[in-house]
Amino acid sequence: MIAIRRARPADADAIGEAHVAVWRSTYAGILPADYLAAMSAPRQSAQWRRLLAVPAPGHAVFVAVATGADSPEHDGAPRVVGFASGGRARSGVREAGEIETLYLLEDWRERGVGRRLMRALAAHLNAIGCRSVMLWVLKDNPARWFYQRLGGRPVAEQIIRFAGAPVMQIGLLWEPITVLLAATAPTADQ
Repeated sequence: MIAIRRARPADADAIGEAHVAVWRSTYAGILPADYLAAMSAPRQSAQWRRLLAVPAPGHAVFVAVATGADSPEHDGAPRVVGFASGGRARSGVREAGEIETLYLLEDWRERGVGRRLMRALAAHLNAIGCRSVMLWVLKDNPARWFYQRLGGRPVAEQIIRFAGAPVMQIGLLWEPITVLLAATAPTADQ
């Protein structure tokens, strides 16, 4: 079974490990290899631990937890297989939300887990008064198509420097936020 719930400080280690694993699998060939190799699960875990201990107002982190038959390599014990985070937009527009992260371990993609994490985050943003939501995705990230299938409309492009390398990112917008809520609504098989 896969459960989506709010992250707890005790999830920080699992989130940090997932963060590093997802970046290494997703961004290989996109971001500098030496940067990806130098990523550290303990460092990422420490950052997530701080964030989860004292979250910013309106900020939320959700985790996807596999248990039972969905977690055979852990003898059925709970295992964090993905997470999403976001809050009010960093741009400062009060009624705008921003999805900052959506990371799923490679073996858990194409199972509807990402859609469920997006729904949890969109519902949270809607509940705190966000009427639209945006996210930034690297142009070469294959997940870009997932977001666009959910109705994210490209509205901006910008080149950023990451570990000394220029990379293009695309801003996707759901306006109104109900577009994302409708696109991620549970289906009969969920």
